Amino acid sequence: MATIIIASIAAWIADVHGAISAALGGLISIIAGLVFVLLTARNKVRSAGEVLLVAFKAEAAKLFLAILLLWLVLTVYQEVVIVGLIGSFVVSILIFSMALFAGDKA
Repeated sequence: MATIIIASIAAWIADVHGAISAALGGLISIIAGLVFVLLTARNKVRSAGEVLLVAFKAEAAKLFLAILLLWLVLTVYQEVVIVGLIGSFVVSILIFSMALFAGDKA
């Protein structure tokens, strides 16, 4: 939802390339976050040490993938709007990080 809002604002400010850049920034964050979730969900751990190890490995994979995808967009997409790309990426990463602290209060 945040990516759509930021892409809409970027489209209004910087035309179609701003919207595409913001959408790509949010998509990079979402993809990296999904990799983190998939890597942590598929492991059945038995101890606190194993939980930490899995979390660190998943975070490293998330970070590597995010950097790789950002680099790919910045090198391939010639009309990228940096503010839209990075702004949407950062907001999406922050929202994903806050969701981890929200807990399950059902």
